[in-house]
Amino acid sequence: MAYSQIDSDGGIDYMFKIVLIGDSGVGKSQLLHRFVKNEFNLKSKSTIGVEFLTKTIVMDHKIVKAQIWDTAGQERYQAITTAYYRGAIGALLAYDITKRRSFDHVEKWLEELRMHADKNIAIMLVGNKSDLTAREVPTEFAKEFAEQQDLFFIETSALNSSNVESAFHGLLSQVYENVIKKHITADGHEPNWDKVNLELEGTQIKVKSEELENKKDKRKFECCTVT
Repeated sequence: MAYSQIDSDGGIDYMFKIVLIGDSGVGKSQLLHRFVKNEFNLKSKSTIGVEFLTKTIVMDHKIVKAQIWDTAGQERYQAITTAYYRGAIGALLAYDITKRRSFDHVEKWLEELRMHADKNIAIMLVGNKSDLTAREVPTEFAKEFAEQQDLFFIETSALNSSNVESAFHGLLSQVYENVIKKHITADGHEPNWDKVNLELEGTQIKVKSEELENKKDKRKFECCTVT
């Protein structure tokens, strides 16, 4: 996909709802804050309920605003967060590579996601905390699971920012492709892309400034969620 700059006076063309899911403590909030604000909080606490941040990028001369929802991983909030799956056309499913239990729960999160979200939702499986050495989930094992489940896959570190932008940009690029090709429909289907080892070489994405972001919030946009 080609990415390029456009006139900053244009309005928002698309808004994509993305959900972050996975067990509590795998680093979902840290991934989100690293991507949106380039911040990492060593004293971060578990998310209570649901919160979201936004980031605006340019794809193929279109201004795309990503509204990324950070869902609490605790079981007691499950009834609350399921309502937020509706309208999501992209999901980042995270686990902790140092905690096998968090990976074992991925299948449960997938089942819930596919039950409440559009069946053609683009999903990125993310093994977070790749900076740590006490690994319990081998990369090849997770990669094989991703292939079986038809997921994109990448390993990240919110601490040192390794692959964080690649994870979000890769997911957003596939959401954009799905929307443009009109595969996010009630009865549609996705093309058979190679979802593992996502190649992002040559991709150039311009992140809009905070001033522009605030300005665009006041303008109308085309929402690309499924009704």
